[in-house]
Amino acid sequence: MESSRSSPFYFPARYALGVMALLGFANVYALRVNLSVAMVEMKKEFGWDSTTRGIILGSFFYGYILTQIPGGLLAAKYGAKWVFGLGCLCTTILTLLTPIAAYKSEWLLVTVRILEGLGEGVTFPAMHAMWSKWAPPLERSKLVTLAITGSYLGTVIAMPVSGYLCDHGFKTPPHKSRWPSVFYVFGAVGLIWCVAWFALVHSSPRSHPRISVEERDYIESSISQGNPIYDDGVSTPILPMMKSPALWAIIIGYFCNNWGFYTLLTDIPSFLRDVLGFDIAKDGILSAAPYIVMAVVAPLTGWIADTLREKSILSTTATRKLVNTPGQLLPAAFLVLTGFTSNKTFAVTCLCLAVGISGMSLSGFSVNHLDIAPRYAGLLMGITNAAGTLPGIIGPYVAGAMTPSPPGSHHLIVEWRNVFILSAEIYAFGGLFFLILSSGKQQWWGAGLRKGTPSSHIVNVKDDDGERSMESNYGFDY
Repeated sequence: MESSRSSPFYFPARYALGVMALLGFANVYALRVNLSVAMVEMKKEFGWDSTTRGIILGSFFYGYILTQIPGGLLAAKYGAKWVFGLGCLCTTILTLLTPIAAYKSEWLLVTVRILEGLGEGVTFPAMHAMWSKWAPPLERSKLVTLAITGSYLGTVIAMPVSGYLCDHGFKTPPHKSRWPSVFYVFGAVGLIWCVAWFALVHSSPRSHPRISVEERDYIESSISQGNPIYDDGVSTPILPMMKSPALWAIIIGYFCNNWGFYTLLTDIPSFLRDVLGFDIAKDGILSAAPYIVMAVVAPLTGWIADTLREKSILSTTATRKLVNTPGQLLPAAFLVLTGFTSNKTFAVTCLCLAVGISGMSLSGFSVNHLDIAPRYAGLLMGITNAAGTLPGIIGPYVAGAMTPSPPGSHHLIVEWRNVFILSAEIYAFGGLFFLILSSGKQQWWGAGLRKGTPSSHIVNVKDDDGERSMESNYGFDY
């Protein structure tokens, strides 16, 4: 239990970090998704066809996937504060350059988006590396989901504000268009956040000058408590990692979840406009509505998950499975319903529920890295998020290829139905795969142990459920 704080007005530094991380993810996601809304006006000005739009929207992920694993490694070596902050700063600067690139050529715009992806690709691995030092085991779900909720808040804010700026923003040369204001406004906000991050945040409790002694001791003792004796001479166990069923459960869960998420993230504006007939500039809040639901569901589920574990109602393994399964199977069901309705209100409701309920899975596969291998959480997030980025590259092409009919066409409705059914099938597969193979126990390779460590070294090792994490000197927990 945490000891009393030194002041009744003291706000815990770990939660201040969570708020700053939330704002950081909100910024980078706003910088990522504003193009999806601005694209509606940009395609009119530049005459881009659906293939060109798909290439531009997908190009971000070419860079994003390349820096996932390096991001985790760099954060472990140089400090997560700097890797996360510099990644966000890179994305911010390139966002400010986006209108200039678009007016030069579509291929220069593609290049800028790839570079933007390179910068943003380090953010999730770096933040997981940060939480490995800042998040007490029984607060992981709350803190991680608090931070990641920023990505949905960023989407919630970016979509309606981008729609408004496209319609009412300041005009910019050379053609007096308003859509460039989208990138200038969000870029300026991003710069302000970067200054605050570098000034206020620190990579570990030990290096934080303003944290209370009580909180620092609480965090450090709770993170170290129950960890086995590990050998710092052990090299990164890449082969055992890649042979681990627990890690593959996260990889597949991540890939399948992100297929649905990224498909909807990039294509909801097009679906609302071309099939349901909404004016995105006037009804931008509709594009954001699903993410409003998600921004509520994700942290609420995190709080419930940690409560179940703290009160020993469920083990960590059972908790992860409990929240992840409906978080992927229910969105699959609502996506199918979306494809088979012509009622606008019901369709928007189903989209909100599909995207919103998927926020439950963040307390499942997304937090699970810190359960199975806190020592390598940043690297694992790099590996799994790289797999989770593939749908961002493939998804826009698939959705574009499956929806070639013009707006208002009956064929387009059927085509979008097929997009939703495909996403639902992938969602369901990921949920079932995670249900079968996932684990909440720390793996032997995740503790820095050498395989074959004498049982005398590990006999008293327990996870945060009070259960033995490694039941033999071979380290398996099945």
